Amino acid sequence: MPTQAEKALAFRALHQEPGSFVIPNPWDVGSARVLAALGFAALASTSAGYAFSRGRLDYGIAREEMLQHLADLVAATPLPVSADLENGYGDSPETVAQTIALAAAAGVVGGSIEDSTQRKDTPIYPLAQAVERIRAASEAARALPFAFTLTARAENYFVGKPDLADTITRLQAYQEAGADVLYAPGLKTEEDIAQVLRSIDRPLNVLMGTKGFQLSVQTLTKLGVKRISTGGSLALAALGGLVRAAKELREPGSFGYADEALSGREIYQLLKTPPAA
Repeated sequence: MPTQAEKALAFRALHQEPGSFVIPNPWDVGSARVLAALGFAALASTSAGYAFSRGRLDYGIAREEMLQHLADLVAATPLPVSADLENGYGDSPETVAQTIALAAAAGVVGGSIEDSTQRKDTPIYPLAQAVERIRAASEAARALPFAFTLTARAENYFVGKPDLADTITRLQAYQEAGADVLYAPGLKTEEDIAQVLRSIDRPLNVLMGTKGFQLSVQTLTKLGVKRISTGGSLALAALGGLVRAAKELREPGSFGYADEALSGREIYQLLKTPPAA
């Protein structure tokens, strides 16, 4: 098993190599092991997917429980793991910095901090406060004994405020505050992605797997996107398969879903295959 420092360097290198890479989001240990066996080079947690697996809604997991989940993901494979750290589990820069340190102690080599408040009346932090939060996260990351990769997320599109100009302003500010990677989940057009890329000089993460917006890895690579993540979509796809199978059981009472399922032998082979370090 590579050390945390070795995994951190491998993860950083993925952002520096030509082209793009897909970083899928497992929601539990089993899905992490399957994705590693399928040949992906790194993994990222999904707060939504893990919450669903616990029978809760997104943002329904407390920090302590999420840290244990991150430790479990890290231990499941030799791959680098980047953490979805939501908004840092608190408003203050000090809390965000503490969250970065705790996530690193859990074994991850990177993590993302959102500018979403999770409050309906004011869903996004004011820019000055959001920048201070990213600056605190960056300082905490730089104090670690390995190359932690910090991702800053601008959540406008995810909270129903599709303001591209403000999103770019925020990403530029987070870049200056020390973020290594920038991320604006919810961008919906090639033109918007291209405009963001022209406006920043850090690697851009783009979310794929949402309904109504599908670009190929090849298209995103040509645009200049560096990292492509799937968020909670793989967990939702798995749950979709469960719901369809369960509805078939109820009506018409058949078992055709088994034709689409993996065989026991296939999953056994995936779980027993040592993933590449």
